[in-house]
Amino acid sequence: MPIYHKLGKVPSKRHTQFRQANGKLYNEQLFGTIGFDGMSSLLYHIHRPTMVRHILESKDVAPKIAVQKNMMARKLVGYNVPPKDDFLEARTPVLVNSDIHIGLAAPRKSLRDYFYKNADADEMLFIHKGTGTLRTLLGNIPFEYGDYLIIPRGMIYQIDFDTEDNRMLYAESFHPIYTPKRYRNHFGQLLEHSPFCERDYILPQELETHDEKGEFLMKIKKQGALHQLVYESHPFDVVGWDGYNFPYGFSIHNFEPITGRVHQPPPVHQTFETKAFVICSFCPRLYDYHPQSIPAPYNHSNIDSDEMLYYVDGDFMSRNNIGPGYITLHPGGIPHGPHPGAYERSIGQTETEELAVMIDTFKPLQLTEAALQLDDGAYYQSWLEGAH
Repeated sequence: MPIYHKLGKVPSKRHTQFRQANGKLYNEQLFGTIGFDGMSSLLYHIHRPTMVRHILESKDVAPKIAVQKNMMARKLVGYNVPPKDDFLEARTPVLVNSDIHIGLAAPRKSLRDYFYKNADADEMLFIHKGTGTLRTLLGNIPFEYGDYLIIPRGMIYQIDFDTEDNRMLYAESFHPIYTPKRYRNHFGQLLEHSPFCERDYILPQELETHDEKGEFLMKIKKQGALHQLVYESHPFDVVGWDGYNFPYGFSIHNFEPITGRVHQPPPVHQTFETKAFVICSFCPRLYDYHPQSIPAPYNHSNIDSDEMLYYVDGDFMSRNNIGPGYITLHPGGIPHGPHPGAYERSIGQTETEELAVMIDTFKPLQLTEAALQLDDGAYYQSWLEGAH
């Protein structure tokens, strides 16, 4: 995200001597991506961030693929994913390809017994139910219902939940997640016609600095395996940092929909992008105001992408028999559109209260074994007249 942020204390000049009260040097670390070409931050640790005491066992956590080549519209009942205590064990991948893993989770307990880092992927956590705090080595971010949390790859974090009733949609992206390029000028600032601005970001605050030695378990996800390493110093020992590479939050409720006299296409709802997929936010908004407008979306062909919709709350104007936590998958190669009756009943409507997250991928999505357990098996026939 191209915005500068700073927390704690840093020297006036980078890569120069910066000493602790006891005379020892702070340990500078460049936290960047895409080699030395992408966005980066400079961190200053009390202890060396490289001190590994033990390497423990690794566990295979690669998704188990059930349907590799899919040409069936699917409806997954997301709330049927069972709650689990552990944050990582609760995460259930359902739709995956080589660019992204999309999943659901209902964690009951806070992640406090170990630290976690995804070394392969940026993470997007969308909070459907629950409140709490994302705790990272670059500061803490409070979250609540409707918040996106964007966590860059390699970011060490824990997460605190206020209750045991939590639900989230998550995505692991093997490409950096950015805000849409067409909403930024050549300096990186969001433009006046962007549906959100920098004021809407929830930036890291409350930098935790722990000067502790001991044994600190870190679980690192890499290449489909969860590795366990024990470090000698507390991972949250940063006294200060500055730069452009850090986690942040954004509330879907702060997305300002773009509307028009006639129906606007899905790109106007775009919130994040990578070179392999886009993430869109469908929010409460006024409908089209041409006197002959049809607010429901027209039928359109998915030739270049698979469309996944996660339904959060509201009326879901173009769909029948949809509830919160459901996922629909409309595969590339065949058209899709509003359900029977939706096209006609949308005429004359002035607004919608729908709230949903859409992920369109440019490569086909595969279904995991867990996804088949959630699939209703009949959604592909729901466009037939008289279907329920």
